Amino acid sequence: MIPELGHFALIVALLLALTQAILPLYGAQRGNLTLMSVARPAAQGQFVFVAIAFGCLAYSFLTNDFSVENVARNSFSQLPEIYRFTATWGSHEGSMLLWALILGFWTTAVSVFSRHLPDDMVARVIGIMGLISSGFLAFLLTTSNPFLRLLPAAADGRDMNPLLQDPGMVIHPPMLYMGYVGFSVAFAFAIAALLSGRLDAAWARWSRPWTTVAWAFLTFGIGLGSWWAYNELGWGGWWFWDPTENASFMPWLAGTALIHSLAVTEKRGAFKAWTVLLALTAFSLSLLGTFLVRSGVLSSVHAFATDPARGAFILGFLVVVIGGSLALFAWRAPKMLTGGRFTWFSREALLLSNNVVLLAALGTVLLGTLYPLLLDALGMGKISVGAPYFNAVFVPVIAPALFLMGIGPLARWKEASLPDMVARLKWALAISVATGLLLPLTLKGFNPWATLGFTLSVWIALTVLIGFRERLKHGGRLNSLPRGFWGMQLAHLGMAWGVAGITLVANYQQEHDVRMNVGDHTQLAGYTFTFQGTTERPGPNYRAARGTVEVSQNGKKLFVLHPEKRIYNASGMPMTEAAINYNFFRDIYVALGEPLDDQATTWVVRIFHKPFINWLWIGALFMAIGGFLAASDRRYRIAVKALVPGNTAVQGA
Repeated sequence: MIPELGHFALIVALLLALTQAILPLYGAQRGNLTLMSVARPAAQGQFVFVAIAFGCLAYSFLTNDFSVENVARNSFSQLPEIYRFTATWGSHEGSMLLWALILGFWTTAVSVFSRHLPDDMVARVIGIMGLISSGFLAFLLTTSNPFLRLLPAAADGRDMNPLLQDPGMVIHPPMLYMGYVGFSVAFAFAIAALLSGRLDAAWARWSRPWTTVAWAFLTFGIGLGSWWAYNELGWGGWWFWDPTENASFMPWLAGTALIHSLAVTEKRGAFKAWTVLLALTAFSLSLLGTFLVRSGVLSSVHAFATDPARGAFILGFLVVVIGGSLALFAWRAPKMLTGGRFTWFSREALLLSNNVVLLAALGTVLLGTLYPLLLDALGMGKISVGAPYFNAVFVPVIAPALFLMGIGPLARWKEASLPDMVARLKWALAISVATGLLLPLTLKGFNPWATLGFTLSVWIALTVLIGFRERLKHGGRLNSLPRGFWGMQLAHLGMAWGVAGITLVANYQQEHDVRMNVGDHTQLAGYTFTFQGTTERPGPNYRAARGTVEVSQNGKKLFVLHPEKRIYNASGMPMTEAAINYNFFRDIYVALGEPLDDQATTWVVRIFHKPFINWLWIGALFMAIGGFLAASDRRYRIAVKALVPGNTAVQGA
């Protein structure tokens, strides 16, 4: 009865989502407070019923109910309990139910924390989110029902994809979806503002904290995904420019541009058209990522769906949402009035330049991701676009944005003085360039990419320090600085830290693939690795050959690593489980390849020395914390009803 209850809960949730969408939007158009008041209870009720459905699916996985087709295809009686729970979203159907659950959570959060907003704005925002929920719930019920029965019931399951049986996957998908789906709030605010004609600084202030929180979640989720790939895939890489990785990276780039554009719209009343378009773009790219991953057009370790009906549904939904929103924007945009004026060198101009560069970088990723799919769809052959393209094209394009990151926060609004800026930043620029030129010479010799990376990371870090110094110089105290300032600077410092880590690991990592018999040793980066053979070790749902590799330096034993080669019982799928010795300054990474003899005494062993790789994830963590901190700024916790203008004429652009 539990699966039937879950299915019934989804039907009720769909009915509530339609109610949440239709009645409040109609009421806002007609000025009917009774209909507008339906928005909050309908949204909260919809979330409750989606949560019930999610709980029913999780219960089915935890109790090994193999009469549910989804459970039989994606779980196994020997699967550890924690992974039986994460298998709830490890399938296509479950992941879409998680999407609907998180969308309901965001909608409920808006309904709870929007008491200070005008009734018609709240009704429109919640109504738009109800339309999105209706689309995803209809998709679940028509093409991706997670509660379909399997008669007769399977004796056991096929097991969860072994790649997903990792602690990182416990929190990576929910965090990623919190960011993905969170951009629906910015999208809903933008559509509501277009519908009402109220495109002003107040709208930007209402939307900005929601957008910043979504961006912070997406940053954290992408960082977790990179860490998972590094730990789980056994290749020693942390970013592969996989199309599914790009599907999350593109909304992040658009979201980064959006939070900067919102700052200008809130502070100066400018960039209104830019801000609305970026809000539409960020969520549209989230939907595009959903289409790419769930339609089956991608072949990826992350992609689940292969049913053409699902792809057709998502593509149709994508066309309706993106096409409709862009048509509305095209209708309203010409009526928008310009906002505050600024000179060619000002904070506004620098932020505008930053956004142009970010969108250009986004274009390179979008082209590299979609162009092979387009060629294949047109029958023009298959091509592969990988890391060489992205590294050669994306890195030079994004570099100016990293440079502007140091200048923008220090420039004045409306009009800044270029000579004054040069005087304030000349030493920071000199130190950054000197570091970029000299530091590679102390390592492996001159390297232009290393020089660029070191220069930019030091530049961003020094300008963050200058920002604090100038605030304190004008009478401020550290504990009196607003959270928005702290959050911005922490996020920028995280970017500097991440760029330094990327530069070091990309240019100075060392690797060695070597044939090793018991007792053999090899050297890498000043360390000696001695292979002491393998032993058989049973796991809960797999059997493993567990290697033992002793690592020493200058004749002194440092530590022992135990990489594994696993064979999963249900699927027979082999998996490499790397062994990593973590360190703030470097990682030692060892993975077993394949046995080279029948006795499994000789193996291919892959060894990596990865300098400062953990700085990547430290930087991502700092950026995410900075986002959360900025969103908690005091000015967003104060009622802003007084900011709402009396007339509803379009005031935008």
